[in-house]
This record gives sequence, structure tokens and C-alpha cells, in this order.
Amino acid sequence: MVYENIIYGVENGIATITFNRPKALNALNGDLLDELSQALDTVAADEDIRVLILTGAGDKAFVAGADISQLATFNSLQAKKFALKGHTVIKKLQELPIVVIAAVNGFALGGGTEMAIACDFIYASENAKFGQPEINLGLIPGFGGTQRLPRLIGMNMAKELIYTGNMVSAEDAARIGLANKIVPSAELMEAVLKTARQIASKGKTSLRFAKEAVNNGMNVDLASGINIEIDAFALCMASPDAKEGTTAFLEKRKAEFKGKLNE
Repeated sequence: MVYENIIYGVENGIATITFNRPKALNALNGDLLDELSQALDTVAADEDIRVLILTGAGDKAFVAGADISQLATFNSLQAKKFALKGHTVIKKLQELPIVVIAAVNGFALGGGTEMAIACDFIYASENAKFGQPEINLGLIPGFGGTQRLPRLIGMNMAKELIYTGNMVSAEDAARIGLANKIVPSAELMEAVLKTARQIASKGKTSLRFAKEAVNNGMNVDLASGINIEIDAFALCMASPDAKEGTTAFLEKRKAEFKGKLNE
């Protein structure tokens, strides 16, 4: 498929989706969300893809937020429809059975922060900026910021960011647990790819169940979370990768994981 608002590519089991509206600082509009949804379906259907990277075109922005020129024309029903579309796509992103890394290369504001925190973790360039500035427009976050952000960085810190609309630097984002690693801009993608390659070398089934166990366990009490982990551990043992991993360990060689999710 030919995309106009994103760039999609795959190399050595690692897919990359690049938000490609640099003149608009990669702002999210309906067309971009539709294309992102289609690309995520393509990723989910490809058994050879083990890691997905999200980033932005240019050196100024990951995603600078929703497209205000479009947002300003909405009535309440149109705003609700747009919010539902954003939530549907971001839920699809978060529930991918593979690891997703956000490579934040500049502004990640509003929907940009919301998109990034739906990924499994964030690497950011030194010039990255994060924030939920919707309050400055007389609005609130509409793509999950009031829900995912408190779960990630704590309620009080999330409230401060949402209530003030302030941006935080890459350094502060790392300090509060929003970003995992900060690197020079020129080194961002190589740092992300290094980690992506390491992850891609692991068993796909175990990565899937590790992700499910963490994500699902965060929404329940500890005892229920432990049961989720026990079931996921047992299911991993049924995979060819578990057989390969344990055999390789006993034979003192490097494991070669080739299992697929549908086995």
C-alpha cells in the first residue's frame, strides 16, 4: 500500500513506522490515523516482524499533537468521533503482540506523548520535549493521557503536567520515568536499533507473553497478576522456542529462536 502520511518499512524482522507530515510537525489528523491503523494491521499479520519502531520525519518532532486546524472545526460529536478513532488506533498499537519502541526525535506533545506512552518504552533525543498542553486550548487530553500517563509516572506528576500544560525536557522525562534513555540526536536511531536487534533475537512467544503479563497485570491486584504470570509461563513452555532455549543452555551454545506466534 502507498502511504501519504506515514513511511513504512521492514528490515531484518524490525518494522519502522515514521510519521511523515514534517511541515505540520507530524501532527495527527484523521488521514494519518487511518494509515497508521492499516500499517499496524500489516505489522500484526507479518509473523517475521519481531519489533516495531515508531518515530517522526525530520529533526523537530515525533508528533507535535493533534492537527489544530482540523480540531478547531469540530463540534462535540465530531470531537468524540475523532477521540474514539485515536483511542482505537492507540489501543491497537498497545496490544500488538510484539515489542514497540518509540524513538522520540523532537516534540512529543499532546497526542505525541499519548502515542509514545502506548509503546513499550521510549528512547529520546536530547532535544525531545514532552507534554500534555491541551489545557492551554481549553481542552483535556483525548487520546489516553489522563489514563496512561498517571499509570506510568504517578498520579501527582501526571496531574501537574496535565493541569499546567507545561513541557518537560528529555532529561526531566527520564528523571520522572517517562523516557528510558536519552541520547544525542544523531545517535538516536542507532541506539534504538541496537536495542531492537537485541530484542528481535529473543523468542517471539516469550516476548508476547512477557508483554501480556506486564500489561494485563498492571490492571489487577498482585494475586491476580501472579496468576496471569503463572499461566503465561506455562504457555511459553509449549512453544518451540522454550525447547530451543533450554536445549541450547544445556548444550552451552547460543539459542536460535525461530518460533512463531501461531505454533
